[in-house]
Amino acid sequence: MTHTRHWSLGAKLLMVGAPFMLLVFMATVATLWVSWQLDGGAAAVNEAGRMRMQSYRLSLSIGTGNTQLVPEQAAEFDRSLATLKQGDPNRPLFVPWDDDTRQRFAVVETDWARYQQRWIQAAPQRFEELSSDTVRFAADIDHFVNGIEVHLARWTALLHLLQLSMLGSVILGATVLLYTGYMFVLEPVGQLKQAIEKIQLGDFEARVARVTSDEFGTLAEGFNGMAEHLQSMYRNLESKVAEKTRLLQEKSERLASLYEVTALVTKATSLDTLAQEFTQSLAKISHADGVALRWSSQGGQRYLLLATHGLPPNMVDAEQCIYSGDCACGSADPGAGLSVIPIHNLSATQQPHCARAGFETLVTIPVRLHGHFMGEVDLFFHARTEPTPAERSLFEALSSHLASGMENLRLNALEKEAAVSQERHLLARELHDSIAQSLAFLKIQVQLMRDALKTGQADEVAKILEEIDVGVKESYGDVRELLLHFRTRTNTEDIEPALATTLQKFELQSGIKSTLSMQGQGLPLSPDVQIQVLHILQEALSNIRKHAHASQAWLDVQQQPSWRFEVRDDGIGFNPDADQHDQTHVGLRIMAERAQRIGAQIDLVSTPLRGSSVILTLPSVPHPSAHKPVQREAVPALPTP
Repeated sequence: MTHTRHWSLGAKLLMVGAPFMLLVFMATVATLWVSWQLDGGAAAVNEAGRMRMQSYRLSLSIGTGNTQLVPEQAAEFDRSLATLKQGDPNRPLFVPWDDDTRQRFAVVETDWARYQQRWIQAAPQRFEELSSDTVRFAADIDHFVNGIEVHLARWTALLHLLQLSMLGSVILGATVLLYTGYMFVLEPVGQLKQAIEKIQLGDFEARVARVTSDEFGTLAEGFNGMAEHLQSMYRNLESKVAEKTRLLQEKSERLASLYEVTALVTKATSLDTLAQEFTQSLAKISHADGVALRWSSQGGQRYLLLATHGLPPNMVDAEQCIYSGDCACGSADPGAGLSVIPIHNLSATQQPHCARAGFETLVTIPVRLHGHFMGEVDLFFHARTEPTPAERSLFEALSSHLASGMENLRLNALEKEAAVSQERHLLARELHDSIAQSLAFLKIQVQLMRDALKTGQADEVAKILEEIDVGVKESYGDVRELLLHFRTRTNTEDIEPALATTLQKFELQSGIKSTLSMQGQGLPLSPDVQIQVLHILQEALSNIRKHAHASQAWLDVQQQPSWRFEVRDDGIGFNPDADQHDQTHVGLRIMAERAQRIGAQIDLVSTPLRGSSVILTLPSVPHPSAHKPVQREAVPALPTP
């Protein structure tokens, strides 16, 4: 099997650019080598020019008789010859040797040897030919220099040729690379860009033809796959949108159903109203042909029919109360969940009413609260149906809401019953602590009057009648006082309006001027503590009205660091230790009992002929007994069927 070789984009660009890079590299190396040759030849020309200058200096020294400089100058000339012949390792200096330059250099060496022998070693006396000999010697050196310059001219021409070739190679390479880049990069990118623009305009048929086997070919394949996937998604988009819309609509309907049932449970004020409205709402939500709500007895043996919707009257009458297991309605297993029961599969003893009513399917939904089985809801359908998982979850949630609503109704009934019982106990305590004492006193006086009548003591009878009259007036005053107490309203945030109202009623009833003083800012009192405080203060004011003979009363309230109430008067006062049997002690005992209920402390300060003070001090933290919940007896929500 043969495998097609795929070249990557980098490999293609390298194959195209590598020859040009190699050519430029070789041209650069050749240019550097020629430049090196030119540098060496130029240095040789310079050194040869120095030799010509040295020959003239040497001739001048010989002709002027300055012989002490001649040896040094001759040695310097020898060094220049040696440098030209051997080169200079410290700098680029070398002669471009060929046959012509070697021949000309040999002539220079021969002329130098002859020149030394004639003018330096022989010590001549006449110098007429020295100038012409020096000119000839310098001319031979010029010939040697000309030979070097000819070589340099050729190297210079070669250097220019290499530079032109490098320039041409760069231009050609750039052109080829631009064309290659256009073919391998720009054209595929342009095709991809055009295809993307078509996709953006909604043309999902757009594709990129795979013309290469490099990365752009892979990218084109990926783009084509993506475009095909988008086209497939777009084709199925309407169906998916319709499906999602349907699912959202179902969820919206479920939420609306839950909201409707929640609102129904919240607004229901009685069990009958809740049951009837729930069955109607559930029939509409589930599209059931009939709905029955059954309440279970304590042991789950019997089921009481609370409400129905859509069921025939004969079926309702026959199934007002059924026993567990006698019918498909009324599960024998209270722990079971939602069940779907095909009615046509039931035995004849289990389906007479359902079958005669024309129902085909029964769906039973247990009603539970915190794991406690309370009853069930039965849905009847004329057609064979099977609830979806979402519908099952919705039905169970609705039944849970129903159970919570029924439990709330039961708790509200218990709370109302406890409130009524508490009010009755409160009224009984008030009657016992006030009117009952007066009635007991009247009973004693009546017995004393009977005894006086039997003995014929007219003065004693008149005295007892006076006592009875006073007792009746006191009882009448206690009744009015009690009614006044029960009409007093508290404020959940501030007790000051209730105190002002209490003092106004006290002034109207007694004619005694009163003054209210509030100091500081404290946390508001709870309603139950407020009512007890008001009753204590009203009892203190009642004692002022009955016994103090005062002209003015004061109520001073201090809110920080703890609540403190003081009721003062300018009456006759009394001695608490000496007047233990005075009737005021009944009111004091009532006030002490009320203070004990809220964990407060009550103090009495009184001086004969200088008035009295009743001081009530509340604890900084409310006493636990002030907020102790009322113990309620369990009351069954429904009678046992």
